[in-house]
Amino acid sequence: MTDLVVAGAGMAGLVAAAEAVSLGAEVVVHEKGDRPGGSFRLSSGVVWRYRELADFRAECPAGDAELQQLVHERLDDDLLWLEGLGAPVVERTTGNPRTVGLRLDPVAAIDALARRGGVLRLDEPLRELPGSAPVVLATGGFQADRELVREHVTHEADSLLLRATRWSSGDGLRLGCAAGASTTAGLAEFYGRAMPAPPARVEEHRFVELAQLYATHATVEGAGGETFEPRAWSEVDVVQWMARQPGARASYRVPVTKLQESVRGRTIGEMVVAAEVAGATVRRTSDEVVVEVVAGITTTLGGLAVDRSARAADGVWAAGADVGGISTGGYSSGLAAALVLGRIAARSALGAA
Repeated sequence: MTDLVVAGAGMAGLVAAAEAVSLGAEVVVHEKGDRPGGSFRLSSGVVWRYRELADFRAECPAGDAELQQLVHERLDDDLLWLEGLGAPVVERTTGNPRTVGLRLDPVAAIDALARRGGVLRLDEPLRELPGSAPVVLATGGFQADRELVREHVTHEADSLLLRATRWSSGDGLRLGCAAGASTTAGLAEFYGRAMPAPPARVEEHRFVELAQLYATHATVEGAGGETFEPRAWSEVDVVQWMARQPGARASYRVPVTKLQESVRGRTIGEMVVAAEVAGATVRRTSDEVVVEVVAGITTTLGGLAVDRSARAADGVWAAGADVGGISTGGYSSGLAAALVLGRIAARSALGAA
């Protein structure tokens, strides 16, 4: 007999499954893709929280304050739990004084979770709620569904670079809404990165390496000549602006004097060279470098509304990017929320059953 059904084998789904198994449950995990890990597998592996809760609220002012507090208060213990399962830590710092957390080896962490997460059914999405067991929805958001992105985020959906797995296509959102769940504010918001624009080739194993993270050191110029001044340290504001420009594109104009500036362990010059090698259009003069970039969508920030128990509807709980309303108005670690709410969702679902 199955005690818990989990939809999605990314960070949130695998965490929920491993937590449920540790409590003695029989768990089945349905994964749409051909491998576990979801977008966690493609990430840098940094799981973090804001150092101060007040900073979290200030950076994501429209987010759900209760859920933000849960993530802030529980993440440290949940990281210890994850490390105890065998997830290897690469660095015990985020490299950002605003935040605290760890850098994990994503592939090894996924393997550690998958070994403890019950029955994993790859290439087998959950197409309808079973009714015979509680469900945790953790399918990773809707960034891979062009129609949903066009409806909620931007008319330039076809031009966005998908910086995530192609399987995160709104299955959890649809199943949750069909069960009576509500959606949150912020369905138009997403987290992403400026990436080298076509004709550049951007393969999924190079998503982290090719990110162009220097908008605050550049003049950001849209196709019509309008400029945008980034204010968010995460640069999530500029990539959302870019996504609504023609072709979801912009130019980064960088003074030559800025090329040696270091941003998160790399110089701007190194990031420009990486874009150039990938095939992006890069124009150099004696005074500046101009790089053509495109908005890359990593994960949607709006989604299903849940309470402190991660409950979305009768018999349905949610975690990971299927949950909205945590980072509304800014950006926070999606992996942190996936870890914390994944464990909460599993415990709550089994407790209710």
